[in-house]
Amino acid sequence: MTNTEPSPGTHAKANGDYQKTIHVRAHPDKLFDALTTPSGLAAWWTDVMGSGDTGGELRFSFDPPEPCVMHVDQVTRPFSVQWTVTSCDFLPDWVGTRPTFTITPVGGGASELRFRHQGLTQELECIELCTRGWDHFLESLRQYVEAGRGMPFGGSADNARRLQERA
Repeated sequence: MTNTEPSPGTHAKANGDYQKTIHVRAHPDKLFDALTTPSGLAAWWTDVMGSGDTGGELRFSFDPPEPCVMHVDQVTRPFSVQWTVTSCDFLPDWVGTRPTFTITPVGGGASELRFRHQGLTQELECIELCTRGWDHFLESLRQYVEAGRGMPFGGSADNARRLQERA
């Protein structure tokens, strides 16, 4: 692997961006649906409204009343999803960053998910909070597609994690 491709389950800093690769015991189509449909996204991340299709807009409800808004730059079933954050009042560092998910079939109905949040770097004030958040929610995504139950924002597992981080 090159230094821009993280080893499975580890963080890499290609150009300083947050990256993580996870292996998922689920078909690429199931993983893709979890990343592009409002019901799928809400099951592992947070409530969302909008369209996950190319050219669409997703409005994620993390810190009401203002959503975190992402433009859907490109989706290619079942291989990739790319967004650009266009508005995020509670995390202004995210505006202009680009979360990108790349799905690769690995045989036996399993998948590898390479996630890269372009622009989420050590220079941003939120890097520690955001790294812990992505670590949690990528695991939530894995649990959702493998077992049908994620740990979405505001769920009991997420609230327990937040309390532990404050302690």
